[in-house]
Amino acid sequence: VQLQASGGGLVQAGGSLRLSCAASGSIFSITAMGWYRQAPEKRRELVASITNDGTTAHADSVKGRFTISRDNAKNTVYLQMNALKPDDTGVYFCAADTNTMRSKEPNYSTGMDYWGKGTQVTVSS
Repeated sequence: VQLQASGGGLVQAGGSLRLSCAASGSIFSITAMGWYRQAPEKRRELVASITNDGTTAHADSVKGRFTISRDNAKNTVYLQMNALKPDDTGVYFCAADTNTMRSKEPNYSTGMDYWGKGTQVTVSS
């Protein structure tokens, strides 16, 4: 599975960005996709995930502001980020999982099987 993320950039606080992640390769094996982020000198954290049946989960810090979605026809997952804050600054990574059992009780806080290159999101105050 290969993942190509795009859409990062520099935005002022309160602004919006939409990240996209296109999957290719053995996409039939994917059971869930997600977005993670890592701020400078901080640990990587799960931002949002979505399973093949559409079950979503969002970190408490982004609930009500970020929305994960997917377009199965395009094998693409999106992260719509609104009301951005400086604390949202970091490198955002797209990821994909292939574990069927894990998708039944989704908990992807420890990571997924495949990772794309990160895209930088910088929110200025």
